[in-house]
Amino acid sequence: QVQLVESGGGLVQAGGSLRLSCTATGRIFNNYAVAWFRQAPGKEREFVARIKLSGITGTHYTDSVKGRFTVSGDNAKNLVYLQMNMLKPEDSAVYYCARSLWVASVREADYDSWGQGTQVTVSS
Repeated sequence: QVQLVESGGGLVQAGGSLRLSCTATGRIFNNYAVAWFRQAPGKEREFVARIKLSGITGTHYTDSVKGRFTVSGDNAKNLVYLQMNMLKPEDSAVYYCARSLWVASVREADYDSWGQGTQVTVSS
């Protein structure tokens, strides 16, 4: 069984940057895609970004983070990053990474392994 661990969260002022990391340990397979989701207090968890790591690679972002966030990864090293620039208070949330073995999508149900999350807080 694979375990995912996020790191890199913290407190930052609006306009600042953070880089989140997602590391896979345990029984590791060739990940097809890794995604980042986030959940703010009182809100449902939402898709943020994903990277397709198998075959023709590619990325996809939710509209609210396009141009500010960049997802990158190295399947051989089992590492995926989320570079977050020009952060806004509305980006504050717990950020989760998740792994899919078969599809690159925006749906939570397509991801079978999840980390425990890392808190990002952006002050105004």
